[in-house]
This record gives sequence, structure tokens and C-alpha cells, in this order.
Amino acid sequence: MKRNILTVLIIVLGLSLNAQVNLDSLYGVWKDNTKTDSTRTMAFRDYIAKGYAYSKPDSAIVLSQELHKFGIEQDYKPAVSRGFYYQGVSHSVKGDYPKAIEYFNNARAVYVETEDFKAIGQTDVAIATMLVYQGKYAEGLNRFKKSLKSVEKINDSLTMSTIVGNIGSIYYAKGDVRKALDNYNRSIKILENLNSRDGLAGSYMNIGSIYTGQGEYETAITYYNQSLNLSEEFSDLQVKSGTLSELSRVHLITNEIEKSLEYAKQALQLNEKMGRQAGISTSFMRIASVYETSGDFLKALEFYNKAIAIDEEIGATRALCQNLALITNIYLKQSNYTKALISGKRAYDIALKANMVAEQKSASNLLYLAYKALGNGTKALEYFEISNKAETSLNSNETVKKIQQIEFAKQVTADSLATVEKERKVEMAHQEEVRQKNQTRNMLAGGGLIVLILGIGVYSRLRYTKKAKNIIEKEKDRSENLLLNILPAEIAEELKEKGKADARDFDMVSIIFTDFKGFTEQSEALSAADLVNEINVCFEAFDGIMETYDIEKIKTIGDAYMAAGGLPVPDDTAIKNTVLAALDMRDFIVNRKAEMDAKGKPAFEMRVGIHTGPVVAGIVGVKKFQYDIWGDTVNTASRMESSGEVGKVNISEASYQLLKDDGDFTFTSRGKIKAKGKGDIDMYFIDRNTAPLL
Repeated sequence: MKRNILTVLIIVLGLSLNAQVNLDSLYGVWKDNTKTDSTRTMAFRDYIAKGYAYSKPDSAIVLSQELHKFGIEQDYKPAVSRGFYYQGVSHSVKGDYPKAIEYFNNARAVYVETEDFKAIGQTDVAIATMLVYQGKYAEGLNRFKKSLKSVEKINDSLTMSTIVGNIGSIYYAKGDVRKALDNYNRSIKILENLNSRDGLAGSYMNIGSIYTGQGEYETAITYYNQSLNLSEEFSDLQVKSGTLSELSRVHLITNEIEKSLEYAKQALQLNEKMGRQAGISTSFMRIASVYETSGDFLKALEFYNKAIAIDEEIGATRALCQNLALITNIYLKQSNYTKALISGKRAYDIALKANMVAEQKSASNLLYLAYKALGNGTKALEYFEISNKAETSLNSNETVKKIQQIEFAKQVTADSLATVEKERKVEMAHQEEVRQKNQTRNMLAGGGLIVLILGIGVYSRLRYTKKAKNIIEKEKDRSENLLLNILPAEIAEELKEKGKADARDFDMVSIIFTDFKGFTEQSEALSAADLVNEINVCFEAFDGIMETYDIEKIKTIGDAYMAAGGLPVPDDTAIKNTVLAALDMRDFIVNRKAEMDAKGKPAFEMRVGIHTGPVVAGIVGVKKFQYDIWGDTVNTASRMESSGEVGKVNISEASYQLLKDDGDFTFTSRGKIKAKGKGDIDMYFIDRNTAPLL
């Protein structure tokens, strides 16, 4: 669900998937050699997008290759870029996200060459979406933020609303519900300013999905109905089918079986009308879920298998794996363990090959249950251990998600209590008013004066109490914010609860060290105020980069900056994100120096070093807390920095071994370099892989 909530309209550059078109007519224009290259290209693009990309992706790939070849032969760049782009779209439909990114990057390179800035922004959105689909939230979020800056420059408000909505989707996928809602609401404001009522339909559907995930079903249904009304008004069949599917889901959760089935069937009809195979598969899955919940396993299996057949046809790997797991679960309920093993093993093999950790966990757990029921303890234990291993890698993200969900629930409860309290006060005020009116008729003027004086005294006291309470709350918030500026959120919570925070061992942490070259010489050329200001500009930028990649800033020492990825919550993506952060830091300093040189002002140059290994982390100090890390890994990381070169990111052999197979990076071996106190160490320069992928 988290993947599906991302705005789907970004995949097509300005095309309406719901428009009724004559595919034969489009193909005829494409084949007409008397037409201009532009006319033929646009016709064939529409032919691919509306006839094949979402229903027959393999065919769409072949057709896109034909369009690309035409562009090369005619030296017509728009055909080249569209050919690349729709190969990316087709691979994304098939679930091959790395391949999709490859072709989107190829398309983007041509858009840059032709200075098609609108297409550049939209392609960046597509690339960011593919990153998120792979669970690379930090990279996706960073890409979305960069693309947002690009489209803001050309004032492309519609694409801005899409990007902001997708940023909200990433925060939702990460469990940060509040930021998700903030971004969705910002997207809605942009769309309202544009008077884009059709665009609002998708945003309302997304917000409804958030409230469904939080268990706020009444609120969710309200948003779904708003989405449904708008999508019907503008005949937006794609959003309408998605909203109907979500309504089916929420009514199934609330055990309204008939409503759930009806909405699922309506969604199926729309998807069949559009020829959207992926949507048809989802509708079959929804219908199967309804039958499974009602206990009709025969019907459930029928529709799950229909979904699987489509997933196989279009190559939708993730959906295929998930549906196989669902039928495995039914076979277990029926005690048909032989069939459960067949479908479960197939689901596991697909998940393993595609490196889908959540699906590996689900399938291995089902296989554990099947082997356990058959009395095969050895195989049961094997898959139990596999399931646990997969769960470990997912735990950190789930922990963060649960914390955010708890905070959201607290806020919802607080809002509800505030409403009840407000109503109670209104009722009490009303009763008091009636009582006083009755009493006033029998009171002497002097008695009324006394009551008035007393009332003024009570009112003054209440005002004083309320003011004092506000001051206390403000100071409490200020203290908590200061604590969070010093310590990681998890450590701060532990400190507040226990009065102390225990030191912890971490097996795999990547440490960044930076240092400005020739800092002493540069400081002599600057006044004290300018020196402090320049350092602050650099370190503020570094802090922002750390936040983008979820890297923990440890401390600054003079002109040195230290940060660590993979703590206080371990994360499998931390090593890569640490390198990406280091490269962004390097780029900032290079650009800053170029900017300052142009103004004739002094600027810093920087070395960056990274090493990966075990550390101990904890709080030092009693009155002035500091979160710090210790261990030989810290010392080695420092040596990576001091043994590096200006404008380069220098990594150790340990970090290299963990990243060497990642196609996003290039490596330059430096051989063995003598490091102070460490002897000879194998070192490598690392950089982004900017070579075009063909």
C-alpha cells in the first residue's frame, strides 16, 4: 500500500490515460512518411502510452525501442528522449525499478541537452519515485527536493503539487504521519490556487489512505468520497478506480463485506475499461480478500490465481510475490501443506532474487509454518531463522514508524479530548448562566455586587493560572527542543524516562570526518566575525545534508566535522547514505569556493574521509550532555580524512568492500597509503557514477 500511494500521474508526461483514442489512427499517423517528425513522434508516443505501457509493458518496450531508433536515424532528439522515457515507464510497470531508473536517466540526459526544463523536472520525479519503490527513502526524498527546486524556477505549479504530494508519501512510508499530512495539505493548496479540481481528487485519496492506516476510518471515508465526487466530475477513471479500491479496503477492515465487494467490483470494471492490467490484478486481489474474509476459500483462490496470471503476464514481480504469499496462507488454513510449500517456495525464490526483504520475511514465515505442520523440524528451523534475519533488517524502520503512529494517535486523542472539554465548558457556562439569572431575580442589589466582585476575583485568578500554565508549557517545549538539538531522539527519550542512557555497541557504523585544508592560513585572511560566519555557513549546510540522509551529527571540533550513519537506529542503507552525504558536502564546499573566488573572497577547501566498523556510543557529561562515539573505527576514519586529498572523498578498504558492487558509485584504488599510527592501509577515492547508461 505504501508504494501504491505515491502519485501515479507522474509517469506520463502530460498525457491523460482516460482519453478515448483510436489507436489505429495514431499508428497510421506514425507510419505516414509525409507527416513531420514531430507529428509522427507525438502520435507514436501516445500510441505507446495509451495502448501498451500499462497493459502490455513488454510490447511497449519493443515499440519504445523503435521510437528511439527513429530518433537516432532522423537526428530528432525528442523521439530519442521519448523512446528512452517509455522504456523506463514499461520497466517500472514490470517492477524492474533499477532498469527503469537507467532509462529515465538516459531520457533526462537528452532533455538536458535540448533544454526541456519541464521534462527534466518530471523525469526527476519519476526517478525519485523508482528510488522510493525500492525502499531507498533518503535518496528518493533528496531527489524529490532537488526536483522541487528545479520546477520552482520555471514556475511549474502542477508538477510542484505532484512533487510535494510524493514527498508526503515518502514521509508516510517512513511512518512520519504529521509530515506526510503537512505535505499533502500543501499540495492541495497549490492545486486549489490552480483551480485544478481534477488534481485534488488524487490528493484526497492519498489523505484518505493515511487515515485508513491510522484506524481513523470515518475520516478516511470522508476523504475518499470527496475524491470520488471529483474524479466522477472530471471522468478521471484512474483516480476513481484507485479510490474505489481503497473504499473496498476500508470497508473490509470494518467488516462491511457487501460494501467492500461492491466497491472492488466497480474498480475492476473501470480498470477493464481502461485496459490497465496492473489495476485489474489489484482488483482481483481485493475481491479475493473479501471472499477469504467471508470464508469462501474456493472463490478467493480463483481470484488470487487470476491476479497471479496477470502479474506473470506483465512481469509485476512484487505483486506476484505478494499474491503467491496470500494463496499460500489460504492453503495453510485448509491444511493443504503440499500446495502451501509449492506456492510459498515460489514466493520466497522470487523475493530472494529481487532482493525484496519484506516479501522474503513473509514467504519464509509461511514456509516455516508449513514445514512445522508437516513435522519437518529441520526445514522449519531453517526458514524460521531466515524470517528472523529478514525481520531484523526491517525492525529499525518499523520502530520509527510505530513511534510516529503513537504520536499521531496521541494528537488525535488530544484533539478529541479538547473538543469534548470545549463542549463541556460551553454546557457548564450555559447552566451557570441560567442559574445566575434565576438567582438574580431573588438577590438584593448589594448581594449582586458581592457576586460581581467575587466573579472578577475568580476570573483574574483563572487568567493568572492560564498564563502561568502557558509559560510552563512553553519552557517545557523549549527544554525538549534543546535536548533534541543535543541528543538523538531515541537517546533523549531514554534519558527522560530513566534519567540516564546506557552506552551501546554497534557492529556496523560509517563515520564521516571532514577538515578544512589550510584553515590557519585562511583564518589569518579573515576577521574573527567573518571567520565564524563562514564556518557557520558551511556547518549549517552540512547539518541540512545530514538531516536529508538520516545521518547523526556527532560533533564539531574547531574546523572539523564528525557524523555517523547507522546509529542510534541501525539501518542497512546507512553506509550508502553516508557516502552520498559526504559527496554532497564535498560538492557544497567546491561550489562555495567557486562562488567566493568569483567575489575575490577567501574560502575553504576540504578533505573528507569515511571508515566503517564497530563503535561504542553513549552520553558523556552530567550537566552538559554530549552524545559521542568511541573505538578504533573512529580513529581510522580520522586517518581516512587526514590521508585524503582536497575535493575527494577517501574511503577505507572496509567501506569499499561493502559498496564495491553498487553501480551508483565509481572507485579509484590508491593502493596502500601510510596512515599515522595505523601503518599501511588500502584506500579508495569514491564518487558518483555519472556515466550514461545505454
